Amino acid sequence: MIMMIRYIAVALATLALLGGCQKKEDPSEAGPAERAGRKIDEATQQASQKLDNAAQQANQQLTDTAKETSQKLDKAADQASEKLNEATKEAGRKLERAGEKMQSAADEREAKK
Repeated sequence: MIMMIRYIAVALATLALLGGCQKKEDPSEAGPAERAGRKIDEATQQASQKLDNAAQQANQQLTDTAKETSQKLDKAADQASEKLNEATKEAGRKLERAGEKMQSAADEREAKK
């Protein structure tokens, strides 16, 4: 879109220069079309600079947002990993207790024989 605006502005400036330029006896005197062309050139350059600045700011904001999101995702992943580790340890403890109960029950049955 930025490039399209630039092309349009350049095309308008070119048309203005070609349509109204007349060769003057005194080259230091600029005709109305030439002055208009210069103003269009200046306006185009200013608009281009503003668009470039806006694009750079938008890019920086996107970069900052991406970093923040990445940090939040890393933190969430760390928390999820920690909770998974805790759940795994708890499941291991419960399995160990169940195994001990099974062993006790087997020992009791063996003792009754």
